[in-house]
Amino acid sequence: MRFSRYMDLCLYDPEFGYYSRNAQPFGKAGDFYTSSDVHAVFGRLLARQFEEMWRALGSPEKLEIFELGPGRGLFAGDVLDWSGKKFPDFFRALRYVLVEGSARLRERIRTALNRHLDAGKAEVRESVGAPQPASPGHEVPIIVFANEFFDALPVEVLSEQGSLRIDTRDGHFVETWSAPSSAELEFLDRYSVHPEQNERVEASLISQQTMDRIADGIRRGFIIAIDYGYTQAEQLAGRHRGTLKAVRQHSISADVYQAPGEQDITADVNFTALAAAEQRGTLPQKLLTQSQFLMGIGEANQFADAFEECSLPPERAKVALQLKHLISPAGMGESFHVLVASKGIAPETVASLSGLSFGQTQVVR
Repeated sequence: MRFSRYMDLCLYDPEFGYYSRNAQPFGKAGDFYTSSDVHAVFGRLLARQFEEMWRALGSPEKLEIFELGPGRGLFAGDVLDWSGKKFPDFFRALRYVLVEGSARLRERIRTALNRHLDAGKAEVRESVGAPQPASPGHEVPIIVFANEFFDALPVEVLSEQGSLRIDTRDGHFVETWSAPSSAELEFLDRYSVHPEQNERVEASLISQQTMDRIADGIRRGFIIAIDYGYTQAEQLAGRHRGTLKAVRQHSISADVYQAPGEQDITADVNFTALAAAEQRGTLPQKLLTQSQFLMGIGEANQFADAFEECSLPPERAKVALQLKHLISPAGMGESFHVLVASKGIAPETVASLSGLSFGQTQVVR
């Protein structure tokens, strides 16, 4: 089978897949942290950015946010709670849709967001696909948010020997190679690099197809993708070649065949390929680090969203450390990148968003 099929089964098989059988992969007791596990300020800052995007769209009466791969709903809860408290006009217009393929995680979401679900402000869907294209007369603007979503989509793996296939022999997985497809070769030509001797690279065809479907499903709105990843220019410079890895109990391993279904499998995101959705009518902005993005949102009010509920100095000190982890180079600030794209909105309006206003950016190439 293709490597992408193997990765898909390991992660998403309804019975044995990692995300199907494991409802607690996040946080200290799980295998990895997300930004929302660090502090609620991540969701609060994004709520502020979502509200600003809503105003950039003309403050419509209705707005839908689609979160892809929302896990247990922690981020969504932070966004909804903070929006209801700080941005009542935006909150009235908002409908939040969580798209989660794992049945166990959907149950956790329903428990965590029970109040918002009962009030009709939130909805949980099973399909991990993109929102459907707007039907005639259905002009509700959309914001699609994907935090650590694309890194978990299956990839193809290529070497100078060809395209990787997985087989079994005597009860063990074995690797074989087949001639690469025209789609794989075109992907390497346009968005990546061809592997050199004793080297492997990933072709994230499924991620690109998913991004295309998302772009097709939006008439007016925004896409925000946050993940660790790279550009083609970085690969040409010799970096980010062969990023496939397994993650278990906060440890990284190159062995993706050990304990299938019991460890996460991930690959860094090719942002050059994601940005190519501009061919579908979207306008990608320059790539930001998470530090730049969050600093842009939070600097106007000196990150008051983080400290508002702190009444004692020790509480402020603890929150300051958590905030530092989100934005500092030593934490998540430089490891994660942010791609913002828009559709049907004036470019000058998009460029004025606070999240895009901080620091120097790099062009996605």
